[in-house]
Amino acid sequence: MKRLGSIPMAATRLLDPERAHDLATVALRSGLLPLRRRRVASPRLATSLAGLDLPNPVGLAAGLDKNAVALRALAGAGFGFLEVGAATPLPQPGNPKPRLFRLEEDRAAINRFGFNSHGMQKVAARLEKWRRSRSGKDAVVGLNLGANRDSEDPATDFASVLAECGPHLDFATVNVSSPNTAGLRGLQSAERLERVLDCVMQARSLLPRPIPVFVKIAPDMDDGDLGDVVRVVRETGLSGIVATNTTVERTGLKSRHRDESGGLSGKPLFDLSTRVLARLWRLSEGSVPLIGVGGVGSAQDAYDKIRAGAGAVQMYTAMVFDGLGLAAEIAKGLDALLERDGHASVADAVGADAEKWL
Repeated sequence: MKRLGSIPMAATRLLDPERAHDLATVALRSGLLPLRRRRVASPRLATSLAGLDLPNPVGLAAGLDKNAVALRALAGAGFGFLEVGAATPLPQPGNPKPRLFRLEEDRAAINRFGFNSHGMQKVAARLEKWRRSRSGKDAVVGLNLGANRDSEDPATDFASVLAECGPHLDFATVNVSSPNTAGLRGLQSAERLERVLDCVMQARSLLPRPIPVFVKIAPDMDDGDLGDVVRVVRETGLSGIVATNTTVERTGLKSRHRDESGGLSGKPLFDLSTRVLARLWRLSEGSVPLIGVGGVGSAQDAYDKIRAGAGAVQMYTAMVFDGLGLAAEIAKGLDALLERDGHASVADAVGADAEKWL
């Protein structure tokens, strides 16, 4: 039996990857994909993470809906929460095309979009309209915060996007880890990260309703760097860490596009990102809320991330291959795995297998 949404998604794989992405977004926005609205929830799946109450811990990662144009459809696909963006202060086209590549044999993708964005004002207007809608009142929606390519002060860019869009959000994620904007990953160094997060948290303090703020880090960091991130997160009062963004590693790939520059996502990222997740869990002694991202394509993958230290997970690339119905399938499968192992809640399983990844 085909997964919900898998047939039209599979058809788009015959097209240029970015063209397929754009068409899928249009189809979602227009209601053309045959998605049956569904909410996957149970007492076991109900999750509290950094003050967010989630019906289930399976979220959509940033990148699919960059400009918040398809929230209604995505909110009905079985996700426990959604992250849109990245949004930048000013509109920008991103990097030259081609900039998105499917790696079919590896069930992966490489992108070098470079924060292509309609800009924070248009994104904020869409988020505000969504919040006023009936379906927008129940969904948990966050925004990935980006910086303009030519910015002289990225810290103020992140803060500006939060100030503009924050009143319409449930959470935000500071993206200092995309490999596709020159110099961005340099913001992960302790001193520069502290300044970025201080600026963002100052903007957060001025919002009418304080929201959780996370920072998204790269998978290509050593223990010393990760220890610095944990320390800065604690000192600045940030809500948690999203682990991880895409990788610049290319080990073991088979597809013809394996040497394209950009960030690699999908199945090959799973082990690397899960090891980083477990190291963060150990370094923070389980005290920092973590969202696990990278290579989630099944209920077992999501469960492994949770047992490595994640309180919730996010996914994106696997849906290119298996359709939008995958989110609901993973959430239901995760519920069954928790029941099988005698866990009354997701929280009972968090970090249970962290040591095996170290």
